[in-house]
Amino acid sequence: MQDTKAAPIGRPAFLQGSNRLWIGGQWVPAQSGDEIDAINPADGSVIARLARGSAADVDRAVAAARKAFEGPWSRWSPNERQKLLLRINDLLLQHAEELATIETMDMGAPLARTRGTIGWISGLIRFFASCTGAATATTNSNSLPGRVMALTHKAPLGVVGGIIPWNGPLGGQWWTLGPTLATGCTCVIKPAEDAALSILRFADILTEAGVPDGVVNIVTGYGSEAGAALAAHPGVDKISFTGSTEAGRRIVQASAGNLKRLQLELGGKSPNIVFADSDLDRAVPGAAMAVFNNSGQICYSGTRLFVQRSIQEEFVERLKQFSATLKVGNGLQDGVDLGPLISQRQLDRVMGYVDIGPKEGATLATGGARLGGALASGYFVEPTVFDNVSNSMTIAREEIFGPVISVLPFDSVEDVLRMANDTEYGLGGGVWTRSLATAHQVSQGIRSGAVWVNCYGVVDPNVGFGGVKMSGYGWKGSQEHVDSFLYRKAVYMNIDG
Repeated sequence: MQDTKAAPIGRPAFLQGSNRLWIGGQWVPAQSGDEIDAINPADGSVIARLARGSAADVDRAVAAARKAFEGPWSRWSPNERQKLLLRINDLLLQHAEELATIETMDMGAPLARTRGTIGWISGLIRFFASCTGAATATTNSNSLPGRVMALTHKAPLGVVGGIIPWNGPLGGQWWTLGPTLATGCTCVIKPAEDAALSILRFADILTEAGVPDGVVNIVTGYGSEAGAALAAHPGVDKISFTGSTEAGRRIVQASAGNLKRLQLELGGKSPNIVFADSDLDRAVPGAAMAVFNNSGQICYSGTRLFVQRSIQEEFVERLKQFSATLKVGNGLQDGVDLGPLISQRQLDRVMGYVDIGPKEGATLATGGARLGGALASGYFVEPTVFDNVSNSMTIAREEIFGPVISVLPFDSVEDVLRMANDTEYGLGGGVWTRSLATAHQVSQGIRSGAVWVNCYGVVDPNVGFGGVKMSGYGWKGSQEHVDSFLYRKAVYMNIDG
């Protein structure tokens, strides 16, 4: 990518040349010539410009991906694709500090988090590198007359569209990139308009590693324009989407044109359940950071915190004390625990819910304010805890996507399971207890794609996670995820003479 002017001091030079799309191995402007501001949420400043891709640009990208899929890339062996992924991993680690800095500037997460994420992404890449032999052929016994051999092939689907969220794009792209490169598919990535810079920077790394032209294409732009065009495109065989349930519905409708496959990770309002017998020294920080991590901007955050009534008062007091120890600030500064929300729009949304809570009878235990002073130009909110919340309140029903905990008291296992499952979502859940019986009963009783016991939010790519109900469908991670980028083909071969 070429710089048009000198980069500001302290900013990666790459940011000055980010206003291009990556299509067919070339950096090209959007056909319209239009651009979008990339905003640093810590101070509201414009740090770069993004190309505003449209349906015409998506057409170009899909054509490039199809050409690459049908070209020499289709003849790469599993060993060659594995070596490619391992080269990418090496380059990820070499550029770790630059990538973490770009991610922090673009979407606000503290450097401690974005640096730590690099190691997790490395593990994700190495997992997909272990899966390059997934496109297998097996023989099956059959009961057909004569001498007929039956083979079952797994073959790459083709062109995959990956619509990536803004709450961790550097890692989020790998749920599409990983299985694409492992199986021999090709892809078109549509990053969120709020945070696309780390994905654009990574395109150069993919090229340096030896990814052939057109195998990976990137079209930035608005979801309603470029994202909608990608979801509806007849040349796309599968869409992998992470985002809101509302947007997920639109993607399902758009996919009907060519009945493309879908993998959807949508919204959540996950229950996190603390029993009186739990180790509070672990449960308090664990439950707090199940929400405050990434400033609450994680789909499976445990925002409905159910606390057994006998320890409710003590637990809330400890939550307040723990919240007071967290440093909120610009993620580029040392010691910051919580960065800003992603945008003014998201700030307004979160503060709207903070206003609604007391009006519906919840008690504001701590937080609830937008931070001013030196942070006034950014989108910062205090870590917030509401107490005495009922399951019918808006803050307990709707996804806030901010650092806001709702504490709901409960009495028994039956009571809490009824309330935990009284939601349209089913992405995550948590249980804190010393009782093995309780852990089994409640983890099996929560209807969600993932449940954590005495921990929260840890994900291993070899195991994965997914959602049920309005939280979507399809699995991220494990062999099942890789297999979803393949289709099955039966071959019946008469070998008589």
